[in-house]
Amino acid sequence: MKASDLFVKALENEGVEYVFGIPGEENLDLLDSLSRSETIKLILTRHEQAAGFMAATYGRLTGKAGVCLSTLGPGATNFVTAAAYAQLGGMPMLMITGQKPIKSSKQGHFQIVDVVDMMRPLTKYTRQIVSGENIPSRVREAFRLAEEERPGAAHLELPEDIAAEATSEEVLTASLVRRPIAEGKSIRKAVQLIEAANHPLLVIGAGANRKLTSRVLHRLVEMTGIPFVSTQMGKGVVDEQDERFLGNAALSDHDFIHRAIDQADLIINVGHDVVEKPPFFMRHSGRQVIHINFFTAEVDPVYFPQVEVVGDIANSVWQICEQIEPQDSWDFSYFNQVHEAAERHMHEGADDGRFPIYPQRLVADVRRVMPVDGIIALDNGIYKIWFARNYKANQPNTVLLDNALASMGAGLPSAMAARLVFPKRKVMAVCGDGGFMMNSQELETAVRLNMNLVVLILRDDAYGMIKWKQDHMGFESFGLDYGNPDFVKYAESYGANGHRITSADDLLPLMQECHESIGVDVIDVPVDYSDNDRILNREIKELSGTI
Repeated sequence: MKASDLFVKALENEGVEYVFGIPGEENLDLLDSLSRSETIKLILTRHEQAAGFMAATYGRLTGKAGVCLSTLGPGATNFVTAAAYAQLGGMPMLMITGQKPIKSSKQGHFQIVDVVDMMRPLTKYTRQIVSGENIPSRVREAFRLAEEERPGAAHLELPEDIAAEATSEEVLTASLVRRPIAEGKSIRKAVQLIEAANHPLLVIGAGANRKLTSRVLHRLVEMTGIPFVSTQMGKGVVDEQDERFLGNAALSDHDFIHRAIDQADLIINVGHDVVEKPPFFMRHSGRQVIHINFFTAEVDPVYFPQVEVVGDIANSVWQICEQIEPQDSWDFSYFNQVHEAAERHMHEGADDGRFPIYPQRLVADVRRVMPVDGIIALDNGIYKIWFARNYKANQPNTVLLDNALASMGAGLPSAMAARLVFPKRKVMAVCGDGGFMMNSQELETAVRLNMNLVVLILRDDAYGMIKWKQDHMGFESFGLDYGNPDFVKYAESYGANGHRITSADDLLPLMQECHESIGVDVIDVPVDYSDNDRILNREIKELSGTI
């Protein structure tokens, strides 16, 4: 068969459902082969970066590598940010790029850059396919490495002449893989430390955001009553409506949860990933830390755990549940005070009627309208801190935020991928005006795909996060304000429904209406971040006085 046909069969063999991207001249054989696939759908996007974000989010939600496609040169370089997004965020993704013929070229170096070498520091695996006979093994290896813990990005380059050649090779079947489990000695030591502690605390990170891990962590919390906090990418692993939830590590230090962390004499750190901002800092002669993860700890000056439980996280937590006995010596009274004080403060502003809308009211209304399995996909901006702190997630991967690369422009494409994976759930993109405009052209893609999707654009006409930091650091305001299009007309020009709120009370009923309607709904939400610094510092100071 033609090598490009074999490539598509290899993708089908891996269970690929979608290929996101923009084909070019060098992909035409592969595109022709895709057109005859009965199981793979091409999702044609308007920019390669958005295609990469969609593929990465598909991987995050399913555990299977999302696939994206581009041509050579500028198409491939547009994948760079998405590659870093997937690699740092632990999202399985395979990028396929085209290339000029490698056996005989008549165009010199036109459009040619060394894409394989470019992708090397951003991926777990990158190769050029130099023969049709290599396709089965290269595709299988790319998927294997992209999906195994820790997941990440992989890349294959398929040159034009290789795609067109004939081959008699057959696809390879994936092997049966069982994750290694932690040794009994480390489990017993972890159990001993937990039982001997006075104030144990559970910290849940990005690596724990797996369905089975979520179930066994629920069991651990129910069995022991040990309070828990989450990192931004660990939101929802254990239901945050639970009274033992103390908060999210949205700020670097001095927030509610840091009061609890300071009191803990033992931290059970599940799924810690160094790509996230550290939820706590270790000090010599300070609290002890148990590291539970698929891989060993990456030690640095602020993280050097005393015990490491290395292996399948879900199995490790299950083994701990089987052996641990709740202790009368455990004292959670201080943690309970933190929970009560934090709850009081985090509910303040939930009904604030000021306009432009204040972040606390915004987050509260979004939480009111979204069901427990509803998915919000956040772009990057100052509002991400408010959603991480104040929006309680009930299930894993229902708050899609990126606290690893923290790239702008990912909110809308991520929401679109979530809609493809979960067509019956309510999905909402929450974007700042800056991040939205970086990939706003994908509104056309969403409309063309007949998606039901709600997009909130939080408009402050500035790069608000950096503006806040600029002010916080004592600099004069400079270089961060811009103009915006009329977002209602902009949405309508793509065939979407455009809306604009004119009071804080407009938002909740409008979101409810949009979620029940058909099509893509874009809501322009003027937002006021002017009190960020004062409110956050006030809450922290008052909390200190309360407990």
